[in-house]
Amino acid sequence: MISKQFGGKINSKWKDKYNKSPNWVDGSFQNLMTTQTAVNWWKIPSILLKQIKGHEHGNPRSPLPIIKLNKEQFQEPSASLKFVWYGHSVLLIRLNNRNILIDPMLGDDTSPIAPTKTKRFSDNTLEIIDDLPEIDLMLITHDHYDHLDYASISKLRSKVRNTFAALGVKRHLVSWGYDENKIEEFDWWDSKSFADIQITFTPTRHFSGRGIFSLSKCLWGGWALKTSTESIWFSGDSGYADHFQEIGERLGPFDIGFMECGQYGAEWPQIHMFPRESVQAALDAKVKVAMPVHWAGFKLSYQHGWFEPVEEFVEYAKQITLPYITPPLGEIFQDKFLSTDWWQQYK
Repeated sequence: MISKQFGGKINSKWKDKYNKSPNWVDGSFQNLMTTQTAVNWWKIPSILLKQIKGHEHGNPRSPLPIIKLNKEQFQEPSASLKFVWYGHSVLLIRLNNRNILIDPMLGDDTSPIAPTKTKRFSDNTLEIIDDLPEIDLMLITHDHYDHLDYASISKLRSKVRNTFAALGVKRHLVSWGYDENKIEEFDWWDSKSFADIQITFTPTRHFSGRGIFSLSKCLWGGWALKTSTESIWFSGDSGYADHFQEIGERLGPFDIGFMECGQYGAEWPQIHMFPRESVQAALDAKVKVAMPVHWAGFKLSYQHGWFEPVEEFVEYAKQITLPYITPPLGEIFQDKFLSTDWWQQYK
């Protein structure tokens, strides 16, 4: 029996839909520019050994605490953005008095089909879902395990009213029991209004897949959300390239940008950004205030310590005077953006 972790299979119905996308070429989705998405096969054994050994600072010295959500405070009517970051790329947003949840990977393992676990830095995170309010809209960037988690998605099903997802994700959600009539898929630059929020799926330089037979059978991207008074952008997983400048020209400036920063490595430089590139991408996209994400959740790269992405991001942001924020896990942020080095006590 095939594990449910792999999600939905591609049948003729899905393939007919993907064939209509200009980004579906020869049976898979493609990046806008030539991109090496896999390491050379002869390097794989040494990479696996290094990954198993890990970095000397690969894990916090104790589990990272997450502040319990004050649901009433979060849902109080407000004219401005509120958000809560739960580590890695999980973001709960309150915008136009609607609850929006991005990439809700709240499970404890990003390697559910592997012989060993990739354990989360925080404990009992699936229980966070019990405290979440009803989710008006769930946004999914792509189908990698660290962004689309079967356990989390299954537990969220009764709370989620609508879903916008990258083209290709719908088949997974439907196979896991979601109503396909409440899921809309997006190709790059597709845009739709939701509760007076204009939501656009922006391109990234990455790949997708939940197994060797589903590589790049789902698109990947980021999300721009614009109201009459605010504009925010969630970059999504990406290597650095010219598309960031195009995003800024088309949709910027952004009041705040949640920038992918973490899990980078010299063997895969074109699919994840190094911190300096992440800061530059924020500049390219005309981000006014930047926040590094895709860290403080899991050890997915042996090439950096768990706290190095944020510290290097802050260093480069200071050099070019780019305003930034680094909120603690679970804290409700609104109006006044503050920064703390909360991670220092767990190094």
